[in-house]
Amino acid sequence: MVTKRSVSGYDETVRRLVEAVESRGLTVFARIDHAAGAREAGLELAAEQVVLFGNPRAGTPLMQSDPRIGVELPLRILIWAEASGVLLGYRDPRELAGRYDIAAEQQPILEQMATLLGQLVDEAAG
Repeated sequence: MVTKRSVSGYDETVRRLVEAVESRGLTVFARIDHAAGAREAGLELAAEQVVLFGNPRAGTPLMQSDPRIGVELPLRILIWAEASGVLLGYRDPRELAGRYDIAAEQQPILEQMATLLGQLVDEAAG
């Protein structure tokens, strides 16, 4: 997992991430609040959320190469709080090329996704 520490608090980091995603015309498909789920189950968990986002124009060609890659999409970034601060993390999409049958002409999409994730995390982390 690629991780980066944020200079801001949890709520600000989440806000900055969502703004960075939306400012690029990407769609936030879901936000999974793991801490809220834990509370609903009567358990405690530090703030932790996954933001799922993307653009079907990028992901669809990958799924046309190998439908199984759909389990990895849309893109996602995890934000979590720990005693030492707030972190963001994501899996490098270039690693997917080794797990799925991605056509050679689709490889640049994985590179673009990796670049995008790095930029989004940098913006959110401040």
